[in-house]
Amino acid sequence: MTVDEVEELKKKGYNAYDYYNNIPELQQCIDHIQSGFFSPNNPDQFKDLVNILMHHDRFYLFADYEFYIKCKDSVGKLYQKPTEWTKKALLNIASSGKFSSDRTIAEYGREIWGVEPSWEKLPAPHEPRETEASEEKLKKKNTVIKD
Repeated sequence: MTVDEVEELKKKGYNAYDYYNNIPELQQCIDHIQSGFFSPNNPDQFKDLVNILMHHDRFYLFADYEFYIKCKDSVGKLYQKPTEWTKKALLNIASSGKFSSDRTIAEYGREIWGVEPSWEKLPAPHEPRETEASEEKLKKKNTVIKD
């Protein structure tokens, strides 16, 4: 979906059941997931996934379903033409030089979510935060003084 389509859907109100009830193929997929078809030894394994898709989908995934299927079919047809596929693959690779995940995420945040990016550097998961490190140093310093 485009940014404008997302905005329009937000205004109108997104209801996953509108898509679920009107796209038989999508309904069958969700029903199979919910029934435990893909996880017979643990039928409830994907219960939370179905719940999120049906009741808490803030990404409007079902609204994109038909477009995704058309795109997948188009890619499948193109793959049957090796010369054309190779040409497009090489053009895609050549064009990837402008790709930057930081830039892409910043644009997505601005255009889709309406938020400005923060370039704050986060510590690695195994490193303490700066305030924690300062507190730890202070504790050590106080311990040395007390002894």
